[in-house]
Amino acid sequence: MSASSLEKGLQDYMQQRAKWESEDSSGSELPAYPHDHYSAYSTSASIFQQDEDYYVYDDPNLDPQVQILEDESPYPEVRSAVANTDDPEMPAGTLRAWFLGILWAILIPGLNQFFFFRYPNVTVGSLVAQLLSFPVGRILARICPRVKIFGVSLNPGPFTIKEHVVVTIMAGVGAASAYATDIVAVQRIHYNQTYNFGYQFMVVMSTQLIGFSIGGVAKRFLVSPPSMIWPSNLVYCALFNTLHSQHYAGVGSHGGISRERFFFFAFSAAAIWYFVPGYLFTGLSVFSWVCWIAPNNIVVNQLFGYQSGLGMSLITLDWTQIAYIGSPLAAPWWAASNVAFGFIFFFWFITPILYYTNTWYSQFLPIMSRSAYDNTGKIYNVTRILNPDDFTLDEQAYRAYSPLFLSTSFAVSYGLSFASITATIVHVILYYRKQIIVQARRSLGEQPDIHARLMARYPQVPDWWYFCIFASMFAFGVVMVELNETRMPIWAFVLALLIAFFYVIPIGIIQAITNQQIGLNVITELIIGYLLPGRPLAMMLFKTWGYVTMAQALMFTSDFKLGHYMKIPPRTMFWCQVVATMIAGTVQLGVQSWMFANIPNMCDPDHPEHFTCPTTEVFYTASVVWGVIGPGLQFSKGMVYNFLLYFFLFGALAPIIPWYMTKKYPSGFFRYVNVPVIFNGPAYIPPATSANYVAWTITGFIFQYVIRRRHFGWWSKYNYVLSAALDAGTAVGTILVFFWSVCFEVSLDMSFSQIVFSAQPTIPTKRLDRKEYYSAMVGEHCLAEYCGLQQDRAAYCGAGVTFWTFMVA
Repeated sequence: MSASSLEKGLQDYMQQRAKWESEDSSGSELPAYPHDHYSAYSTSASIFQQDEDYYVYDDPNLDPQVQILEDESPYPEVRSAVANTDDPEMPAGTLRAWFLGILWAILIPGLNQFFFFRYPNVTVGSLVAQLLSFPVGRILARICPRVKIFGVSLNPGPFTIKEHVVVTIMAGVGAASAYATDIVAVQRIHYNQTYNFGYQFMVVMSTQLIGFSIGGVAKRFLVSPPSMIWPSNLVYCALFNTLHSQHYAGVGSHGGISRERFFFFAFSAAAIWYFVPGYLFTGLSVFSWVCWIAPNNIVVNQLFGYQSGLGMSLITLDWTQIAYIGSPLAAPWWAASNVAFGFIFFFWFITPILYYTNTWYSQFLPIMSRSAYDNTGKIYNVTRILNPDDFTLDEQAYRAYSPLFLSTSFAVSYGLSFASITATIVHVILYYRKQIIVQARRSLGEQPDIHARLMARYPQVPDWWYFCIFASMFAFGVVMVELNETRMPIWAFVLALLIAFFYVIPIGIIQAITNQQIGLNVITELIIGYLLPGRPLAMMLFKTWGYVTMAQALMFTSDFKLGHYMKIPPRTMFWCQVVATMIAGTVQLGVQSWMFANIPNMCDPDHPEHFTCPTTEVFYTASVVWGVIGPGLQFSKGMVYNFLLYFFLFGALAPIIPWYMTKKYPSGFFRYVNVPVIFNGPAYIPPATSANYVAWTITGFIFQYVIRRRHFGWWSKYNYVLSAALDAGTAVGTILVFFWSVCFEVSLDMSFSQIVFSAQPTIPTKRLDRKEYYSAMVGEHCLAEYCGLQQDRAAYCGAGVTFWTFMVA
């Protein structure tokens, strides 16, 4: 870059900045995050001239001290992990890359699907494939002959970093269990419905690949803008560059050991250390020392216990617990602090208040549980209220049996899900509306930063490719709905896809900046529960198409951003993602079918090999709450959980306060407040617990705040490398421990491995005998006007009046 062009670029930038300051002083709208009025990143005079009204917003991830240059990123996280150069001649989609990618697309999804139904489970992430494929690729480069097969070179030379990225993306695109496989499992276990493989295949493929086509549309909003940094991808970028070169563009100290050696030491230490909390002394995984002191105190167990308590005293030295909700070394500290505030306020402050005031009859139930209960405090027996012919709600049986009750923490988590949906819409409207409008007018060819300019030389994926994927998968969905007894109309299928399409950009913006994704699972359950009550299968399908389609779109978009950072040709990215998704989904269905056919008593709570299916149980509970019974009998006026609907209003109003305070006090801490993240941060509860959130927050504070501020050079060089090493090393350690203890049937019975986590995990605060408890709850049921067909109404209401009199007293 010549001195004259640099001078001109800086001159243009200063003129534009003067214009922003003038607008601000005249009362114009304040940018989203006042962080010193740097542009989201563009110094190109041509871009300024083309989009003078471009909405330049402030960003808490932005480095306000960075010198504005054309060939660097203003984000220190990006500069420390991503190279700002590219070799367009470097091969990416080679034959050996496809071979390794397909191999991992079979092995990892199959292995993870096998462990998916086990608790605690073992998850092999794409980091393991990223680590192991590197030496394998180098070996193939040495031993394979340099010949061509149908014009394609079998060995084009050294194993390149771009090949490595392609292999890793193919390994990770289907690594997690497909959400739709839970539909198949719930149907088989709880509803005694077994459909053929064609039905299962169409469900999985339609949910996975429709999301891919939507992600292709969202690329221009969520990939090209440099402010959409996608923090989790920086871990992968750091590891790629560490493995392939000690010297890549970035900031940080030139002293100290190399990134490669640092990664090797940290990886080895993490793998070895996991034997301690995972095998030798499991108490170090979740050590509730207060419950150890007072194991028989019910209140102590409720507040400090791990299994069904609030975990206020938990200590963990287990990386699987610390990183359960994501790596704390990847999330910016300002975002992590929002998550921590949401968790502490709603689950350590609000939940105990609700519980000990007996709101929603909570004291008759555990304070934290993922199950549904009847009016006797027992697990809800859904078979008693289902029509055996079509698996719909039998209202007479329901009125004769019991309403459904949830633990306080489960109910609060539903309320937070409601709030996060409306908060996301309002937050994006307040902060990002101008950016979205301007970006919608921009073509894909007008790229603002160095990485996008480097990618502009590659042919883009035509929009009609994504349309073909969408059309074929839409046809899959229609055929599956029409040819099977789903009791789901086509209009509901279309509505689910519209919800996913509407939310993908606002939620994607939140995730790309904060590393936190807002889930649509509860809002889709609520909508279909009101539209089609009493149809559990229709509810599960609607939720999957509405929620997972959006989640898959963002996962594919995140991969697009990884390819963007690593300069992978877009068309190579397209095909490797599509092929790997289809292979992974097929393998997962095959493994699941084999397991249910060959493993006795699958999903039994006392299964000897711990195949208890915890996530399937949560999925089933949701199908009962929203599908069988429906929100009309749970959340409508007069129902037990009606108050939770006010969380929609609460979520819509909450972002206005920090937005206004930010506008009034630009330098205040309100610029870092992100209300959707506060509401959605605790979304992993259940099944996540306090052990995960507390340790995650503390670790994030140490690395993303203390070390980043005081030792920025060390942080820039090693932070993301350390995150990758801990994830990969712990994953390898869990696999070794699992096969050592299960396959060789070796176990320990040591005192420190049997520490009390929650001595009385399911004992509620209050108890009534069966008859009294039943009468009280049915009395409330009557007040909701859903009883009286088989019993005398006056007798029920008399019991209800007695109960409320007792409660007031």
